[in-house]
Amino acid sequence: MPDKVDDSVEAVIATLPGVQTQLTALDVRYQEFKRGMRGYVVADVREYLGRVADQLGMLLDQNEALRSRIRALEAELAEAKEGEAELRRAVVAAERIAREIRAQAERDAELIKKEAESAREVSLQEVVAEMKRVRVEIEQLKNERDLFVSQFRAMLEGYLSSLEKYRR
Repeated sequence: MPDKVDDSVEAVIATLPGVQTQLTALDVRYQEFKRGMRGYVVADVREYLGRVADQLGMLLDQNEALRSRIRALEAELAEAKEGEAELRRAVVAAERIAREIRAQAERDAELIKKEAESAREVSLQEVVAEMKRVRVEIEQLKNERDLFVSQFRAMLEGYLSSLEKYRR
């Protein structure tokens, strides 16, 4: 970009009448003119050329300072654009990471849900199996009770019958 600015400044200078693009303050200060018959007063010309050279030197210095300032501003702009690009990349990366984290969390939640469902199913099967075992035990205990009651009854009836025989 500095080349564009330098080219435009040179183009403007080139359009000025009677100004060469490579004119310096020293060129003006030490310019020699042919002397004609009714020429100018040399001291006045020298004084005027000195003032023009001073003014041209100041303008060239200002021009160089402005060019330097333009280069510095262009560098700042390039840095700002690079910073903006890095910030955009960071935002895009953060959004991508957030999507990945969200997707991973959803997968984890689904896995936890499936594991919980599986654990619930296993627990339910264990409870059902335990209930069946308890029912079988209850049935066995009922059978044992019934057997005990019938055996006890038979024993009591045996004692009663023995008592009846003894009383007679």
